[in-house]
Amino acid sequence: MNELKRRLIDEWQGGFPLCEQPFAVVAERLESNEDAVLHALRELLADGVLTRFGPLYQIERLGGAFSLVALPAPEADFERITGIVNGFPEVAHNYRRDHAFNMWFVLATETPAGINDTVKRIAVATGLPVFNFPKEREYFIEARFTVGAGKIRGAASTPPSSPTLLPSGERGVSIQALKPLILATQAGLPLTPQPYHTIAVQLNSDVKTVITGLQALLDAGAIRRIGVVPNHYRIGYVANGMTVWDVADEAVDEWGARVGALEFVTHCYRRPRHLPDWPYNLFAMAHGANRDEVAAKADHIAEVLGDACYARDILYSTRILKKTGLRLNG
Repeated sequence: MNELKRRLIDEWQGGFPLCEQPFAVVAERLESNEDAVLHALRELLADGVLTRFGPLYQIERLGGAFSLVALPAPEADFERITGIVNGFPEVAHNYRRDHAFNMWFVLATETPAGINDTVKRIAVATGLPVFNFPKEREYFIEARFTVGAGKIRGAASTPPSSPTLLPSGERGVSIQALKPLILATQAGLPLTPQPYHTIAVQLNSDVKTVITGLQALLDAGAIRRIGVVPNHYRIGYVANGMTVWDVADEAVDEWGARVGALEFVTHCYRRPRHLPDWPYNLFAMAHGANRDEVAAKADHIAEVLGDACYARDILYSTRILKKTGLRLNG
């Protein structure tokens, strides 16, 4: 990987300019040129080093919902079950993990009611018990990875328990009015010198309206950030561990905030238990160059929790089964 590609990944996971020629601005800051930046981004996407480039939407701010869901797929039938689950358009990410609950996927639906409906439909389609783990509280998100399994950077975020963007009036944002823009950009931005002009032509609009709309979505939290999204496996973070913890319900928010503040934790949430099968209510993701590194990070979390933790486990990801991200329907 050359220096330009490395810097694009390390420095442009957010803050992509909202202006007429944003790639020229990026190129100037990277001491390069517009054509070289566009070429590098095309290669990184084609090689799978980047999973996407563009806005990262927060579906809850658009009135929709995310949820983490798991099921125990029999090993002899794992591939068939994977095909069934991945066939649901609501399934955004799907991972195999080394646990009795060996398939974990993220559902994204346009309404909160859509989560339970999709869970029921997956249970019927697979003939298996399906366990829903909706987010009850978010302690940390927005991980940003540097090349070579170096430092993990991010900014803590603790939104309201049910964050939604008003249909109209909030900072002048109207979701219905902006939905064509969301649909046009949810798969990423075009790699052209004037991407917002390309989008404006597609929408029969103008550049100013497109840029103003994206800025409004950023200001309202409907877009987390605009930039590159690296495939963390391809840049050195080959071990991915979902650490889970059994913490007293009355104390989990206090301890969740402390765990979420740890530099190496990339996501941290409170989620419901499913007794007797699942006793854990605190989830914290950790990544590293190998499993020993992730295990050491889990041990650090255990030291922070001390006697507040009654049980723990690490579910390592062993295979990506699906990764498409948010997709709203037209």
